[in-house]
Amino acid sequence: MGDDNQSVAALAQLYLGNILYALELAALGLDEHNKPADAAFYRGIARKLAEARGRAAKGET
Repeated sequence: MGDDNQSVAALAQLYLGNILYALELAALGLDEHNKPADAAFYRGIARKLAEARGRAAKGET
């Protein structure tokens, strides 16, 4: 990563797969600790990110 001036959006797009994976790992850990509402919260974040990426790929806003 040579450009130190990358925006948060650009970095999030670049590492979206890793972010989604980490969110799911967090949700799985919360499931194991019997915290389904917290797990659902993190899965909801992942869903919103994935949906936004899908819209961007289709050229929608």
